[in-house]
Amino acid sequence: MRAKKSFVTNPSHTMSKERVLASLDIGSSKIRTIVAVVDGNQEHEVPNIIGVGISPSLGMRKGHVIDVEELIHNIISSLEDAERMAGVPINHVFVGMSGSHIEAFDSRGVIAISGSEITMEDVGRVLDAAQAVSIPANRRILHIEPKAYSVDEQKGIKNPVGMTGIRLEVEAHIITGHIQHVKNLEKCIDQAGVDIDDLVPSTIGSSEAVVTKRQKELGVAVIDVGAGSTSLAVFEEGTILHSVCLPIGGESVTNDIAIGMRTSIDTAEKIKIEFGSVLPEEIAEREMIDLSSVSKIDSQTVSKRYMAEIMQARYYEIFSLIKSELERIGRSGMLPAGALLTGAAVKAPGVLDLARDVLGLPVQMGFPADIGGVIEKVDDPAYATALGTLVWGMREGDSSPRMGQLHMKRAAHQVGSWFKSLLP
Repeated sequence: MRAKKSFVTNPSHTMSKERVLASLDIGSSKIRTIVAVVDGNQEHEVPNIIGVGISPSLGMRKGHVIDVEELIHNIISSLEDAERMAGVPINHVFVGMSGSHIEAFDSRGVIAISGSEITMEDVGRVLDAAQAVSIPANRRILHIEPKAYSVDEQKGIKNPVGMTGIRLEVEAHIITGHIQHVKNLEKCIDQAGVDIDDLVPSTIGSSEAVVTKRQKELGVAVIDVGAGSTSLAVFEEGTILHSVCLPIGGESVTNDIAIGMRTSIDTAEKIKIEFGSVLPEEIAEREMIDLSSVSKIDSQTVSKRYMAEIMQARYYEIFSLIKSELERIGRSGMLPAGALLTGAAVKAPGVLDLARDVLGLPVQMGFPADIGGVIEKVDDPAYATALGTLVWGMREGDSSPRMGQLHMKRAAHQVGSWFKSLLP
C-alpha cells in the first residue's frame, strides 16, 4: 500500500485562495491522473494543470475489477507519475468511473414549503425526496442531476433558491452503479493510499470538459468511446436529458481485428493504432501490413483494406446503437449542436465521417476547453473524462453530499486530535 505523503510544495501552489485538486479516471485500458491548481480569486475558475500521470489498466475489464492487486499497483503508478510532475502530494481524488453496470433513470421529488423563501436546504430536501425510490438491493445511487424544478404551477425553473411558494418539485436524473463493482473499485483506491472526494460517472464527467453552455442549451450528444464501454449523455435546454452506458468500445474493435486477421491481441492493438482506418474505400487493395514490423510473435502480411472493413463494421454498430438510443428519446437527427466524440477510441481516420453518416448529425471531436497549465499533455479526446471529472469537482464538489460527509469526518478527526493533545 502507498503511504500518504506530504512533499515540500511549490509556494506558488499553496497560496491562500488556491486549491489543489486531483482526478483519477479509471478506464479499462488506461488509468489517467490529473492534478490542477484552481485560483479562487478569479471570477471564472479555470483549472491550471500542473501534473499528469498515466499507466496501463490491467486489473479492469469493461468497468469491472478483475484483479485487485494489479489494479492497486496500476493506480499507484499513475498517481506517482502525476505527483512527480506536479511536485505536490495527492491524498484525495475525484474518481471518474465507467462501465456497462452503470444505469440511469428519471425520478420526481415533491416537498411542501411553508410559503417563505426557498433555501438551499429545501433544494437538498427535494433532491432527497427524488432519491427515495425503490432501487434493487444490488444497486447504489452514484449521482443525482436535477433536470428542472417546479414551484407551485411554474415549471422549468433552473434554480428555485430565493423564490416563494408552497410546493417545490424536482425532476431528477439518477445514475446508479452495481454496488459490488463500486465497492471493489473504492477498496482498490483506498488501498492505493488516497481518499475519494466523490465518484463521477463518465457520462457526467466527459461532458463537463468538452461541452459549452450554449451547446447544452441548443441540444447536444456527448459520445465517449472508451476501451470497454461507450457512454452517451444528451443535453437540452441546459440540462441532462438522457444518459446510458453501452457494453461495447475500442476493445471490441481490437478483438475483431485479432479474430479477422488471426493475430495476437497485442499485435491487433498495435496495428489498429498505427494503421487503423474506417475508410476502406480510400485504401488500395494491394496495400499490406507486415506484422513482423510491430510484433515478435506474428510475421505474416495482412491486408490494410480488410482491416479497415473490420473496423468500419464495428464502429458502424457502435454508432447504430447510439442512434437507437436517440430514437428512443425522440432526438434522432434533432440536436442542433450535434454530437461531440471523446475517448481514446475515436481518433482513427474516418470515425467522424462515419458518425455523421450514421447519426445524421453534425459531429466534431470533443477537445477539452477552458484549461490552463501544461495543456499539451491533455489536449486529447482521451483525457475528456479525467479532465471533466476534475472540472466537476471544482464546480460542484464542495456542495455534493459526499463531500459534505467527508468534510464533517475530517473536522471530527481534527477536533478529536486536538482534544487528545490536551490530555496529559
